[in-house]
Amino acid sequence: GLEVLRIINEPTAASLAYGLQEKTQGTIAVYDFGGGTFDISILKLKHGIFEVLATHGDTHLGGDDIDNLLIKIALEDIRSEWGEDISGKADAVQLLRRSVIAAKEQLSFVPSVNIEFAYGGKTYQRAITLDVFDRLIHPIVDRTLASCRECIADSGVTVDQIDEVVLVGGSTRMPVVQELVRKMTGKEPNKSVNPDEVVAIGAAIQ
Repeated sequence: GLEVLRIINEPTAASLAYGLQEKTQGTIAVYDFGGGTFDISILKLKHGIFEVLATHGDTHLGGDDIDNLLIKIALEDIRSEWGEDISGKADAVQLLRRSVIAAKEQLSFVPSVNIEFAYGGKTYQRAITLDVFDRLIHPIVDRTLASCRECIADSGVTVDQIDEVVLVGGSTRMPVVQELVRKMTGKEPNKSVNPDEVVAIGAAIQ
């Protein structure tokens, strides 16, 4: 029942949310790391018009992979501590997933958290520091950089020619992600807009 006014691609919407169309020209990298997918796009802005020079990504890479890694570690701990394998119990795994996600999200803001889980009258607890978390997820985050390098090569621009780096998607809240983007581009990524809302805000502006 809605009238479709226009279809806008996500990198352009993100750029609009950051007000980048106000600039006369520039090259923008949009790093989009969400729950289930990863995308990197290089945009060229000229006289308020965005042109997508290149895009690359991985449709099976995202925050879910980090959740699953932490769940796997917790399940192994529980098997060792409880002498019980709960991996086949869907309700237990779902409860554990919630605990793991809560801990992961808190680690974007604090240096250490506890993963806490109770099931069948038993409790499991594990402290995890940001340093340990970063080391665990580094191989996952590192996979995004391979896509970034390919995208930059396809776009015909160099890293030095990128004027702005925009972060999109909830997984970009993680400090290790921001640090890797910073090292790769040599620029401070723009993260002033809520990464979960940035595409919707840009579409609304359009």
